[in-house]
Amino acid sequence: MRVIVLTGAGMSAESGISTFRDNGGLWEQYNVEDVATPEGWARDPKLVTEFYNVRRKQLLEVQPCLGHRLVAELEKQHEVIVVTQNVDDLHERAGSSHVIHLHGELMKVTSSFSPNDPRYIKTLDPEHLEVKMGDVAADGSQLRPFIVWFGEAVPEIDKAVEECAKADMLIVIGTSLNVYPAAGLTRCVPPGTPIYLIDPKPVTWNSEEKFRHIMKGASEGMQELMSILS
Repeated sequence: MRVIVLTGAGMSAESGISTFRDNGGLWEQYNVEDVATPEGWARDPKLVTEFYNVRRKQLLEVQPCLGHRLVAELEKQHEVIVVTQNVDDLHERAGSSHVIHLHGELMKVTSSFSPNDPRYIKTLDPEHLEVKMGDVAADGSQLRPFIVWFGEAVPEIDKAVEECAKADMLIVIGTSLNVYPAAGLTRCVPPGTPIYLIDPKPVTWNSEEKFRHIMKGASEGMQELMSILS
């Protein structure tokens, strides 16, 4: 069975990664316009560079949660494609082998001139996570985070749409389904595809298909879902 798992900030929050939108989240400490837009980068690349340097160091201090590990465990029985809105590498560290990152990857940097050109995308070594002003990509431009900022195109969305169109099951974990284009992926699965939504909060989702809402966090919800599927 081909299973698509769409994950959002609620999944990584259980590993201790601060989310942007919840109370106490990163947006209360930083203006989104300053650290997550092309305009913010153009205005103060040093601030943006330092912001993501800190995020990378924090990422090394956390581990995949049980939810991440159970998603990876699904691969023992099914073909699993993870489509995540998260920029961390926790799915990969948990053992998931096919992960599509819609919003980029925190552990990578790229060219300021051509951020999506694969020739310039570089994975940082855990021992050398800090990017400094003057560190340049192969095209001579300042290295920038390999992150899809607000207002930028989402280059991986077509690949995600293609995978969702072939789904036999869709599992949605830890996302409000209010962020587009990711939320639109739920409409790309074939009619009648079983859909499971794991989120502890009530979710306003006008799904055209029936779905089962497991009102638990990512880890508890995945435990319940695994028992349903077994």
